[in-house]
Amino acid sequence: MRSSGDNLNLIKFLVIEVESVKLTFIIDPIHQLDPCHDTSVALMEAAQILGHEVWVTQANLLSVLEGKAWAILQRVEIVPVQLVEGRWIAANPWYKLSDSSLSSLETMDAVFMRTDPPVNDSYLYATYILDYVDQNKTLVINSPSGIRGANEKMYALQFTNAIPETIVSADKQFIRQFVEAKGATILKPLGNKAGEGILFLQSGDRNFNSIVELSTYQGRVPVMVQTYLPQAKEGDKRIILLNGEPIGALNRLSSGSDFRNNMATGGTVAQTEITPREQEICAQLATKLRQDGLIFVGIDVIGGYLTEVNVTSPTGIREIDRLDGTRLGYQVIQWVEQTLQTKQLK
Repeated sequence: MRSSGDNLNLIKFLVIEVESVKLTFIIDPIHQLDPCHDTSVALMEAAQILGHEVWVTQANLLSVLEGKAWAILQRVEIVPVQLVEGRWIAANPWYKLSDSSLSSLETMDAVFMRTDPPVNDSYLYATYILDYVDQNKTLVINSPSGIRGANEKMYALQFTNAIPETIVSADKQFIRQFVEAKGATILKPLGNKAGEGILFLQSGDRNFNSIVELSTYQGRVPVMVQTYLPQAKEGDKRIILLNGEPIGALNRLSSGSDFRNNMATGGTVAQTEITPREQEICAQLATKLRQDGLIFVGIDVIGGYLTEVNVTSPTGIREIDRLDGTRLGYQVIQWVEQTLQTKQLK
């Protein structure tokens, strides 16, 4: 692994040698972001340090004009966070915005779609607008069609050798039969994020009917039900993939008062390594992710089983960097630089 000193030397070299590019990040309102946690900020910060222009906009500020995707943009300058005694510390204020301007997204070299879920109508409409960016001119990460086609729960089902036993249904009887056969299961709404609405469901639960009725909206909306993995008590691993290759991981642990390991539900994080089994899972996903234009992805693995594929705004970079002494944001931006250079050579 490269040392922090080596990383700094590499950064200095790249700032000198790589031509500056313009990057736009489609994010939630920037004042709502946490610079010490949010991966979007880590990516923007890395791009700025590497000498690039960083611009921001929001999904509701996108338009199609004259057959092309446009956006109301603001250039942002970020004060990088500092690692002090094992904690990220941010300046206050940590960013400065320019005045707004209307620009074609094809004036940008790359656009990152980093709006948080849920993937509702407004989110989907934003991806439709991004379809009107010519990817021969501007790189869009992740691909808008790839995001639309990859429900973060359902996408994992195609990798049958990697996932635990799973059903998806709105039918109470199907769900009951599965739960009775497995004894203990996890019920997941298909459209939520950050552990929202995930329930532990076991055979004989007196609240079974109510749980299923509420979760499926009286049988109108399907849910995912998976065999409960006891290894969840040892953590839920988040692995970051860049163009199909794993670049870092962290282990998420429940707070003790909640069975969910998500950071958003109070879970803690710990340093970890990527096991041979997890490398195999990443290899199973790699070709399909590349085909679908899903470049920056976070997968969740419990006990050697793939449970989720996060493609909208996967997070975890700040925590991995803090624990491992890495700078994964630089790796992502360097990949963008190399990809753009390859496009120019063709």
